[in-house]
Amino acid sequence: MKNMLYVGVAVAALAIPGAAFAQSTGSVDFDDTEIVVTGARADSGVAGVIAPDTSKAKAVLTQDFIARQVPGQTVNDIINQLPGVSFQNNDPFGSAGGKLYIRGFDNSRISQTFDGIPLNDSGNYALYSNQQVDPELIEQVNVNLGTTDVDSPTAAASGSTVNYRTRNPYQDFGAKMAGSVGDYGFFRVFGSVDTGEIGPWGTRAFFAASHAENNNPFNRGGSANRVGKIDKQQYNGRIYQPIGSNGDFVSLSGHYNQNRNNFLGSVALRTDTTGGRVVTNRLPLTKDERFYAIPRCSANTVARPGVADTANSCGSTFDERFNPSNTGNIRGASKFTLADGLVFTLDASFQYTKANGGGTVVGQEGRYDVDRGAGTSLQTGYAANSGSGAPYFGRDLNGDGDILDTVRLLAPSQTITRRFGAIAGLRYDIDDNNTVRVAYSWDRARHRQTGEVGYLDIDGTPFDVFPINDPLADVNGNILQKRDRLSYAILHQIAGEYRGEFLDDRLVVNAGLRVPFMKRELSNYCFTRDASGNVDCFGTNAAAATAYAAANAAIQGPQTRTFKYDKILPNVGFVFDIVDRASIFGNFSMGLQAPRTDSLYNSFFFAPNTPQANPTPETTNNFDLGARYRSSKVQAQVSVWFTQYKNRLAEAYDPDLDRSVFRNLGNVDKYGIDGSISYQPIPEISLYAFGSYMKSKIKDDLVVAELPNGTTVTLPTAGKRESGAPVFTLGGRAQASLGPLDLGAQIKRTGKRFVNDSNLPVYVGAAQTIVYPAAAPAYTLVDLDARLSLEFLGLNDKTYFQLNVTNLFDKMYVGGFDGGNQTPTYSGNTLTGYTSPIFVQMGPPRTVMGSLVVAF
Repeated sequence: MKNMLYVGVAVAALAIPGAAFAQSTGSVDFDDTEIVVTGARADSGVAGVIAPDTSKAKAVLTQDFIARQVPGQTVNDIINQLPGVSFQNNDPFGSAGGKLYIRGFDNSRISQTFDGIPLNDSGNYALYSNQQVDPELIEQVNVNLGTTDVDSPTAAASGSTVNYRTRNPYQDFGAKMAGSVGDYGFFRVFGSVDTGEIGPWGTRAFFAASHAENNNPFNRGGSANRVGKIDKQQYNGRIYQPIGSNGDFVSLSGHYNQNRNNFLGSVALRTDTTGGRVVTNRLPLTKDERFYAIPRCSANTVARPGVADTANSCGSTFDERFNPSNTGNIRGASKFTLADGLVFTLDASFQYTKANGGGTVVGQEGRYDVDRGAGTSLQTGYAANSGSGAPYFGRDLNGDGDILDTVRLLAPSQTITRRFGAIAGLRYDIDDNNTVRVAYSWDRARHRQTGEVGYLDIDGTPFDVFPINDPLADVNGNILQKRDRLSYAILHQIAGEYRGEFLDDRLVVNAGLRVPFMKRELSNYCFTRDASGNVDCFGTNAAAATAYAAANAAIQGPQTRTFKYDKILPNVGFVFDIVDRASIFGNFSMGLQAPRTDSLYNSFFFAPNTPQANPTPETTNNFDLGARYRSSKVQAQVSVWFTQYKNRLAEAYDPDLDRSVFRNLGNVDKYGIDGSISYQPIPEISLYAFGSYMKSKIKDDLVVAELPNGTTVTLPTAGKRESGAPVFTLGGRAQASLGPLDLGAQIKRTGKRFVNDSNLPVYVGAAQTIVYPAAAPAYTLVDLDARLSLEFLGLNDKTYFQLNVTNLFDKMYVGGFDGGNQTPTYSGNTLTGYTSPIFVQMGPPRTVMGSLVVAF
């Protein structure tokens, strides 16, 4: 029986990086009991790649693989070497964000966890790839390609999960220092210290820190006056206390990450030259056009008394905008064996985020049109925003003694989040062949979302990248802001799972339920003008709010609404061993995504009891069926999958508007195939290959408008593919050891990605002029890495020099984008044109960097 070996192998697994394939401590404990006799070899992986023997289509990368990648690289780029995964990095170093898809699930539908705590924004479920932990500290990252774990603490994940776990402190004292330099002013240092076992109970800890900086890789305005820089620092630590000899422990960890970076590389998806030179107007046509110059600008410096001075555009370009963030968390984890076969686990966390994004605004010193009419009711001193988002102060901003001027100001969208969470689990072994567990998850996040205004310096840079620290007020002392809302996202979730072994342990069956109860308490303190979420805000200026309400009776005023969502989500599967090393597996799960805060706040425009004011949650049915072969030399897996969406809600971010635009695609079917194989014929050589294909089918046309003559305008989405995700991906990696020199090469081909859900070209104007094809073309990236051991210099085997080259052949390609639909615009019943093309990131150019790593 397998269970006769569980205790010994599970204890050994604590030292095997590939042994824990789940997210929370409870899931790790539950999965560890599935390790079989060959697991100690097969679960250590081949070339750092593991295909775990579970009922889910899952893939794992260990530190052996991670350490060969770019120093400081985001984990979301590293998993781009797994089947079904597609990630486009915004820069070569992982510090500027990116776009992730797994089996067509985008960032907001993928549950990402860090030592069991959820990383998705609890409001809009976004993932921030530039805020992930330093890769040197990641023990392993595992990806559920199409489903969640039973205790995944989320009401956001329609399907896939990305779970990564940081390493435990080492038992012996040690230290590591790494320094890296590269193209575009890249400089990074990383250091860590392990205390080893100290004190009478074998307590151990590690502490780590890093700092990285680089220039905007596209802006070549000259080093002295270049606009666009990334500066990132991070601190991590963990204290680990083992208890007894059976793997029990308590652990306390901390993480802090600070990013100060400009936006970069975003352009409109069009290649016509009508708009002129590339920067924000269109995609580059040549490799040289990728590199543009945005030199330091100068704001208007002459303030003339009695003259209406007009603000210029200094500080307003996309690359001049800042996207700062301060994020941190405290994580506690524990495992206690209460009796033979009875194990309790508890993970607890607190997370803090202070971040903003957005651009500038032209502040008005003078007057505001309170009734939004033809200017018949002009007032002064009202703390409100106009339809163009311009704040009106009623006071002198530039010191010239009048209130006739306009002044450019910093106006980002500010968010501060405080988030508490806990996952408790209890596992019980009924006998050698039957195990059950129950879990409870709690997640409570408080979002304070505002839009304070701050001053810009003479060269367009902010006085403070966080205007909330010292916000500008109007003549009466009221703080002006473009949004003003408070949100609580509260999740209670119960889950249970049974695992049984049958047919002499050849068949393992898992059957579980996850039942999330999600509540959103939303308070909007502004007036909602339209269904796109445009608002007018007055803050504490009650008189201005009263005057505005009286003049605009049809506009929804400040209000609070509560939304509740719950669903029973089954998660069942099996693994059947055909022979000792080969198995087949299958899984069915349901997913739920409760509506996001932005779409719910947009619905405030409608009366509370109308259908438009109550967006329907998105649900999925996910099916997997596959085969797997695992040995100490070969890890192979192939799976076919099928996903059914109901009420598929899509989102696209518009950087000019600094707002997300939503659309409901209704029912969507997706299906595809994923596969991977890793092979190590001899210890010095390892080979790995993977591939995936995906097809999606939208069921209905999308209704976008109704004309005055009663004609309903639809987009021809029925039968078409969803936009954004690639049709296929192919790739692989080869690595060879030649004495002291290790050489590695990896390749990834990403298939075409449709630009819109109609699968039509990008149009402009009533004549439907085509400015871009229906799909971004496929592209291929090749990366190289080389590592030279410095033992021949008399140093230890942990000291080496590593060279990394990304995008070796300097491929020019379209980077990440959300996808979306171009909507026709009308004047009465006449077509006048289309909404603007979506914005996309330019793919990063070839980049070379070298690293010296010293450890003992």
